Amino acid sequence: MSPREPRRAGTPLRRQLAGTATVRPTALDAFRQARRTFVAGARVDMRSLAGCLEVDRATLYRWVGSRDQLLTEILWSLLDPTIAALRETHCHAGPPAVPGRSPAAAVMNGMVRAVTANPGMRRFLDREGELALRLLTTRASDFEARLIRSVDDLVREEVAAGRLNPSVPGDDLPYVLVRIAESYVYLGLITGEHPDPERAARVIDALLPPGALTST
Repeated sequence: MSPREPRRAGTPLRRQLAGTATVRPTALDAFRQARRTFVAGARVDMRSLAGCLEVDRATLYRWVGSRDQLLTEILWSLLDPTIAALRETHCHAGPPAVPGRSPAAAVMNGMVRAVTANPGMRRFLDREGELALRLLTTRASDFEARLIRSVDDLVREEVAAGRLNPSVPGDDLPYVLVRIAESYVYLGLITGEHPDPERAARVIDALLPPGALTST
């Protein structure tokens, strides 16, 4: 008879594959759950989030920082890939996706439309407008600074490619573009009017005319 193989404790991998491991939540789990809540149009509540993850609030705050910091990361996680996708669609050497419009203008206008059309964003602005403006347009968070850097990268790339011929000085243009976009996205909070991407597009198009190498 062959000797019986000694019993060995299963590895963490084996336990997870078998579905018997205790999987502990992480900061990324907290972010993902909060992001799902935001996208669904519900309020991100730290007490509820901690309860959902079965951790105490001290642990949650240690993971994600304050609620403002968590919301900032959620908001940027929604906008950053949107800008990247728009750049992939519009910023290339082929014929423009929107004839007569510079790729940079198409990206900026697409961004404004995406933000104003996002249900989670609309609910956030309706429910917590003052907080939204503070996080998105002031030094209370680094959201606006990230957006300005992203727009600056877009403008520099398009000027270098010959597809953009702006009349506003390059150092000032990204800030101006972001402020104009904000003015129309948050129009309801500022003047009570309904956000209108087409009004924003007219101004953005004027600031971002096509360059000589933009195909027609």
